[in-house]
Amino acid sequence: MNPLNHVAIIMDGNGRWGLKNHNSRNKGHKAGLHTVEKIIEETIKQKIKYLTLFAFSSENWKRPKNEISYLFNLLENFLSKKIENLHKRNIKLKIIGVKKFSKKLNTLLDFSEKKTSGNTSLHINLALNYGSKIEIINAIKEINKTKDKINEKNFSKYLQTKGTPDPELLIRTGNTKRLSNFLLWQLAYAEIFFEKKLWPDFNEKDYKDIIKKYKKIKRNFGKI
Repeated sequence: MNPLNHVAIIMDGNGRWGLKNHNSRNKGHKAGLHTVEKIIEETIKQKIKYLTLFAFSSENWKRPKNEISYLFNLLENFLSKKIENLHKRNIKLKIIGVKKFSKKLNTLLDFSEKKTSGNTSLHINLALNYGSKIEIINAIKEINKTKDKINEKNFSKYLQTKGTPDPELLIRTGNTKRLSNFLLWQLAYAEIFFEKKLWPDFNEKDYKDIIKKYKKIKRNFGKI
C-alpha cells in the first residue's frame, strides 16, 4: 500500500451549501468549520503527519466585503478558543500565504504559530491569502539573491512549505475540477480526488474511503 504522509484539501462549497440550506453563504462557512475539526481528528487517527488546508486564496478578496469580514471573524474566534487545545494535543499550526489582515488577526496568527512551533504530532498548514504563482515568483527572487544552484531540491527550500514533504494526496470538494492556484509546484505528483459533496457535507467516512482508494493506486512516477 502507498504511504501517506501529507494530505492537501481544497475546502470548496461552503457558500453554495449555505445558500442551499439556509439562504446564507455565511452559514455555510460556519458549518464548514465543523467539518475542519472532524477532518483534523480523522487525520490524527489515520496517523497522517501533515495536513494542508486551503482556506482563503489571494483571489478571494474579490468576494463581498461582509462575507470576507465574517470569514476572518470566524477564524479569530476559532483560534482564540481552540489554539490552547491544539497546543495541548501537540499539533503544530503554520500559516502559508501573505499575512495582510487586520492587526488583531495578524497578531493572533503569529501567536498561534509561535505557541505551537515545537509540536510534532500533526503539522497543519493553513493557506490564507495564498496563491501558488506568487509563491513561486517570490521563491525565484529569493534564490537569485543566493549562490544556490537552481534545481528541484534547492528550489523547494524557498517555498513556504519548506521542510514539509510534498502532498501525496489532494482532495477537492464541491464538484469542481481545478487546482485554483493551489500548491502548483508541490502537487506535481499528487493523486487527485475530486469529491462531489460540498465541504460541510464531507465527513470522516468520505475521507477514509478516499484514503483507502489512494492506498490501492499503483503509483509509477514515470516508470512502467
